[in-house]
Amino acid sequence: MNTANPNATFEDPQIQKAMTALREGRPQAAEQLLRKFLEADPDNVTAMTLLAETVMRFDRHQEAEKLLTRSLEIAPGFVAARHTIVSVMLMQNKRDEAFAHADRLIAQEPANPNHHGLKAMAHAWVGDHAGAASEYEIVLRYVPKGPAPWLAYAHSLRTLNRRDDAIAAYRKVIERFPRIGEPYWALANLKSFRFDDSEIEAMRAMLAATDLPVESRVQINFALGKALEDKSDYASAFERYKEGNALKRATINYNAEMTSVYVQNCKTLFTLRYFAEFAGAGSDRRDPIFVVGLPRSGSTLIEQILASHSRIEGTMELRILPFLVGRIGAKGTMQYRAGQSHPALATDSQAPYPECLRNLVADDLKLLGEEYLERARIHRVEDKPFFVDKMPDNFAHIGLIHLMLPNAKIIDARRDPMACCFSAFKHYFPLGKDFSYALSDLGRYYADYVQLMAHFDKALPGRVHRVHYEHVVEDSEREIRRLFDYLELPFEEKTLRFHETERAVRTASADQVRRPIFKEGLDDWRHYEQWLEPLKSALGPVLAGYADELKASR
Repeated sequence: MNTANPNATFEDPQIQKAMTALREGRPQAAEQLLRKFLEADPDNVTAMTLLAETVMRFDRHQEAEKLLTRSLEIAPGFVAARHTIVSVMLMQNKRDEAFAHADRLIAQEPANPNHHGLKAMAHAWVGDHAGAASEYEIVLRYVPKGPAPWLAYAHSLRTLNRRDDAIAAYRKVIERFPRIGEPYWALANLKSFRFDDSEIEAMRAMLAATDLPVESRVQINFALGKALEDKSDYASAFERYKEGNALKRATINYNAEMTSVYVQNCKTLFTLRYFAEFAGAGSDRRDPIFVVGLPRSGSTLIEQILASHSRIEGTMELRILPFLVGRIGAKGTMQYRAGQSHPALATDSQAPYPECLRNLVADDLKLLGEEYLERARIHRVEDKPFFVDKMPDNFAHIGLIHLMLPNAKIIDARRDPMACCFSAFKHYFPLGKDFSYALSDLGRYYADYVQLMAHFDKALPGRVHRVHYEHVVEDSEREIRRLFDYLELPFEEKTLRFHETERAVRTASADQVRRPIFKEGLDDWRHYEQWLEPLKSALGPVLAGYADELKASR
């Protein structure tokens, strides 16, 4: 086989079968085919690179790195291998190595926009959005035919708070690609942005078309809803929000009952006695500050306040803990043993998460904590002792956080249930918030969240610090001082001027946290109250109890 010419191998029937298996989501079959191929031709760089991409599906990044490194030793100019190894290095927190490979690609083919796009992705991965924007500017000089790089460039400008530039970039996407909804929603997501009449009419015309793709139809409904709300046409705005949510809900398979079952399983497992059995386990590092809660609860505001402190770095909504949880629960239990940098999944137990945690031992928990910290390292670019992980969904994993990082701080961001839930209902979440597309689902999810947090308040007294959004609006200094008392850090005056802190913010609340706190908007949901009975009903006693909760927490 001619390994010096990788392209020649792609036509091989065995390689074609492996590629088909990968496309169809059958990585085990692809791995078998590729290993058999390499038995006959052990130095074939195409097969090695495809095998590396395959084992990456199983989080076997060290193995992938070895395969790609060998491929590049044999064929240093093999672009596919070098492209793939950039991602592998980033996944292993090897920032310098990743950029070295990206730079070598650019040196090899400086006029190839794909290489600059790869480097832009690497910059964004490590939180360098200015670097990402610069690389995307190079990509756009080649006038790419698809919308992805144009949108990525606009998103990076928004993250950098280059608001006017971002608006101009999104409008350019609309001009070039008039049949996609994402740039309209992105503009709507700039909360202080207002659509002009021509843009509103353009959105109405898009919805009137019968062949508009579903995802774009969803996005346009949400964007038009925001435009109509800004004109105080609440009845029409609600119809658009309702339609957008219904269209999205029809594309997903969410069962609210399963969330309730999960909460009950957590309450059964995570007891005072269970936690006492693991006293002293886990990593003793204090670096992470977890900000949890529901979306639209004020968590980005808390993150911005924290990041304004001289000893705390704001990162982003890190997906490390969900990744670890997914691996633990994939086939039962996670078994760490001596010499393993990553766990092997045991097959003798099929207990679902969190029940499978019963099979972990103290050493497992310490290694889990250390792996979390190692995976977070690539996102830490400032030399500060603490960092914020603002993934709201992590409230579902407080038990695991406590077991593997018993000294980490946990802050629960909470907001009035009607305001919080309806704000989520108005917001388009492309991924990960399946509970947000029906009022009844939202109400049940909020109630389950409150129930779970109340359980941890009893099982881990004082472990979680709760911040009510209304209290922050009412008396910012008091609440911010209480927050840093809990963190055992000295109060700093500049945290009161959090809106002056220059940093990249990627969430939907980026605009709000760059302005002083304002009371307007606390009760915006009341404009829609006549249509929100399904939400009230699903919230049940939680709704009536929130006023008492606020009084008790003053």
